[in-house]
Amino acid sequence: MLRAPPRRARARYRKRCAGDVRGGVVPLFAILAQKRRATNALTAKAPEITAASNITTWLRMSLRKYKEALLGSDVTEADPTAPNVLVTRMSLICEDAPSPLVLDLQGDLEAFKKQSFVLKEGVEYKIKISFKVNREIVSGLKYVQQTYRKGMKIDKSDYMVGSYGPRPTEYDFLTTMEEAPKGVLARGNYVIKSKFTDDDKHDHLSWEWNLMIKKDWKD
Repeated sequence: MLRAPPRRARARYRKRCAGDVRGGVVPLFAILAQKRRATNALTAKAPEITAASNITTWLRMSLRKYKEALLGSDVTEADPTAPNVLVTRMSLICEDAPSPLVLDLQGDLEAFKKQSFVLKEGVEYKIKISFKVNREIVSGLKYVQQTYRKGMKIDKSDYMVGSYGPRPTEYDFLTTMEEAPKGVLARGNYVIKSKFTDDDKHDHLSWEWNLMIKKDWKD
């Protein structure tokens, strides 16, 4: 008949096992446990994505999560038929102007060639471009304008607008303060060709408009 070893013997055994672990001698049960963990790690496999539709869905979800992390969780799906960058208005901001000077860039662009913005000579003004970004982040937006007088190009200006992400509301970009030409020789009509573009040279919108410099607002 087998008898359990005395309490003193059991205590010495437990102490010896603990000493073996501390001294670097690992008991058999510990070795077996390590082997089981290693085997489980080798047999565990990442889930495989086999169908192309699953890959597309996964990529779409990942892109949406990235946009939400970057832009916030209120990102909404835009109309897929709308342009990614939509230029809506151009305004001349002048405190001395008797009335607002605004071009609706979603209308007939050809009609602008037959009408003119009137500025009094020497006044200070800024150009404001209003635009929307509908779906994808766009980088390096730029506003470019070339000024012509009597058929000759007399000036070119490039304004860096920056990088913007999609959102439901419009963005407004203001140029630096400009001064209208002044003097008898400076008065008259100027043709300005404008373009809203980006680093990838996408032409988001091009339009032509006229600026008439007069001695006074009502001349």
